[in-house]
Amino acid sequence: MVTDLRPFYEERAKRVVAALNKNLFEGLYAPTGEQAVEEILKRVPAGATVGVGGSLTLRQIGAVEALKRKGHVVYDHWQEGLDPAEVDRVRRSQLTSDVFISGCNAVTAEGHLVNTDGSGNRVAAMTFGPKKVIVVAGVNKIVKDQEAALARIKNEAAPLNFYRLNLPTPCTKITLCTDCAPPARFCRVTAVTEARPAGIPEFTVIIVGESLGL
Repeated sequence: MVTDLRPFYEERAKRVVAALNKNLFEGLYAPTGEQAVEEILKRVPAGATVGVGGSLTLRQIGAVEALKRKGHVVYDHWQEGLDPAEVDRVRRSQLTSDVFISGCNAVTAEGHLVNTDGSGNRVAAMTFGPKKVIVVAGVNKIVKDQEAALARIKNEAAPLNFYRLNLPTPCTKITLCTDCAPPARFCRVTAVTEARPAGIPEFTVIIVGESLGL
């Protein structure tokens, strides 16, 4: 009986990386979170400002702290102590940062990125504004197609994230999507990035051989 599943997930990840490259992204495979951080730091020029999307993945691998240790100005709206006006200011600064780094809700086998936001700040910065974007996703984010991506977001990622944030959405009680209406609805903006956006010259997607984020 096979007990080491890493080769299976590595094969899946490498197939997705190949699909990403066909779609004009720079697709990379990093076996561990530590190696993913190394790849991120290689791609952030000295003195660059860095916007950071709301992402458990980036915090789990230590990417945000690593960037701060290198002396980068990091626009992080998850920073403790920010009031709502400051959070809004930081989010808008991410749109004009030199580099934007984010997690991803789902990556399809065709090499498409699928993300759902409440405010839209993350998907906006991933598609226009910064000249360099880096997305990091664990192998648990890989799905077959866009339909599977949306199912994953609605029935796994979003309910868990809203539960974590203690938001009063119906899915935190029922544990599955109810397709609720505003104002209770926090899934308000969904973007499918099928290829590197024309306005972003450098767009790297790092698939990590670990389960990361929600």
